[in-house]
Amino acid sequence: MIRVGIVGGTGYTGAELLRLLAKHPDARVEVITSRGEEGKKAAELFPNLRGYCDLAFTAPDPERLLDCDLIFFATPHGVAQSLVPELLQAGGRIVDLSADFRIRDTALWENWYGQPHQAPALAQEAVYGLPEVNRDRIRDARLIACPGCYPTSVQLGFLPLLEQGLVDPTRLIANSASGVSGAGRQAKVDMLFAEITDSFKAYGVKGHRHLPEIEQGLRDIQGGRGEPAQLTFVPHLLPIGRGIHSTLYATLLRTDVDLQALYEEPFPR
Repeated sequence: MIRVGIVGGTGYTGAELLRLLAKHPDARVEVITSRGEEGKKAAELFPNLRGYCDLAFTAPDPERLLDCDLIFFATPHGVAQSLVPELLQAGGRIVDLSADFRIRDTALWENWYGQPHQAPALAQEAVYGLPEVNRDRIRDARLIACPGCYPTSVQLGFLPLLEQGLVDPTRLIANSASGVSGAGRQAKVDMLFAEITDSFKAYGVKGHRHLPEIEQGLRDIQGGRGEPAQLTFVPHLLPIGRGIHSTLYATLLRTDVDLQALYEEPFPR
């Protein structure tokens, strides 16, 4: 049985993680932290967990977290950087669900996220947690950077085409749409039901911070073959609670390939 700790369990990501692990046959959540909800039962905050989780939120305690076999961070961007180095040095194994360690170029990360990066060496070490690309490396990693939502949908869509060199990597387009939970659980006027219902809009048109993560991943898939991937990425907000839909466009370089069969091939290839 894998003993699990979750740092930051009150957001949508942490709550969904807790829901999945609460019913996992090989995992047991032993610690779930939140400074703001310390002492409150998780099932009190999330009634769907009644009967599945009787844990109460506690303040983050490195000693208790290190008693776990695996530690998840479901915290806002920038938080994991301040705590992960200490936990890793003490032997912890970590999966970070934020964007803190997804982008290896920390200067690029700082430009898009608007804050200094506190652990650049770990950004270089972290394994990008897309199993269709890095399954073997994930098994032995001590720090896994969980991919973002848009980046997962776009990379998996282009994956077989780039692996086989079937498209022009400099002319890739992703037209993506997300439900409102992708913006997190904090209250925002432009996320209110009355503001988004019966509406569909593009946002981040000048640039979205998931773009460098996507392009890094696409270039990793290429493995140095051909021109580096370049992507035109336009995200949209859907008036639904959750979900991602990405429509991808590329210029085919070959027409003698059965694309349907290519996409049906199982992983690993």
